[in-house]
Amino acid sequence: MTFVELFFDLIYLLAVTQLTQFLRDHPTPLGMVQTLLMLLAIWWAWVDTTWVTNWFDPDQLSVRLMLILVAVLSLAVSASLPQAFDGRGTWFAGAYVTIQVGRTLFALVALGRPGGEPGRSTGPKPDQPGAGQRRLALRLTFQRLLIWKLASGAFWIAGAIVSGPTRIGLWAVAVLLEYAGATLGFRVPGLGRSRSTDWPINGWHLADRMQLFILIALGESILVTGKALGSAPADEIQVLAVVTATLGTAVLWWLYFDHDAEAARRVIDRADDPARLGRAAYSYLHVPMVAGIIVGAVGDELTIAEPTGRPGMEVILTVLGGPALFLVGHALFTRMVFGALPVPRLLAIGTLVALVPVGLIAPSVALAGGATLVLLAAAGWETVAAHRAIRSAS
Repeated sequence: MTFVELFFDLIYLLAVTQLTQFLRDHPTPLGMVQTLLMLLAIWWAWVDTTWVTNWFDPDQLSVRLMLILVAVLSLAVSASLPQAFDGRGTWFAGAYVTIQVGRTLFALVALGRPGGEPGRSTGPKPDQPGAGQRRLALRLTFQRLLIWKLASGAFWIAGAIVSGPTRIGLWAVAVLLEYAGATLGFRVPGLGRSRSTDWPINGWHLADRMQLFILIALGESILVTGKALGSAPADEIQVLAVVTATLGTAVLWWLYFDHDAEAARRVIDRADDPARLGRAAYSYLHVPMVAGIIVGAVGDELTIAEPTGRPGMEVILTVLGGPALFLVGHALFTRMVFGALPVPRLLAIGTLVALVPVGLIAPSVALAGGATLVLLAAAGWETVAAHRAIRSAS
């Protein structure tokens, strides 16, 4: 990972902040749908860039300049998120489509130049056997990808021109095209489809980048907690709510990074088809984890604002739904990478669902405390089991 990639990521911290605030301001079914569409778009723009920097070395001048330009456009996308479904839909869609199409064109131009082999150590070098076939396969992939990006871009732009439910519907189709393309191999009549084996990747780099986005999302939770504390009366109950929220964020970090993150990097890097596994485990299954962190951050903010109040449905859904959504995503990630569903997380998901009636009678801080205890129990169970497995292996 390079410093220019870290600079690029700063823009997406703003995006996560904007999404969290939007959901906080619109805790309705419609607001949830709108937040989800924007999250899926933001995530995919970041994921697509991550895959490109997996193939093209960011320390090369042209790649670095491309990343900085994409960062500037991403800033425009992030700034327009609060009004993407109102007066700034054109800003959002225009900047987003420019990112997606422009980045693909850059890759095509780079691959079309003599010696335009990607700079990452993901396969044969230009002077090694197979390098020409690899470059041709990647170029065909980006040609197909460009057609898919133009197709989804048409729906993004069309949605920006209209408003209301029509905009939501058109943007939903655009998101569907974005996510379905990779699974379908960017199939195009006359050009065929790409295979995941055509996409040799650096598994360590891909895992590092995805893990960093999880940290970005967790960092937003900390910012929300601190901001909520600063604007609320600092009494004992408020402090308890802050401690509960911070502990919950720390446990989410523990659940993700304690063991599975490092082990998953090794599994993907050694896989027979690392691109296929990386696409499923990171590009797709990290979405519910990121969404869960954002939803949970909203729950933290609502709890700190009124810790002794009777939770409304928005508090119950965010305080319990955020951690549950994270656990669902990570359980599926574990199943995809390691081939087994983690029992502690499945039990924790069921327990969080069972706590819903508690939200009807207990204060918000008690509900949040219950959710944090469930996460602590799952983390403790898995940590003990992992250390026992290590001792048994040795």
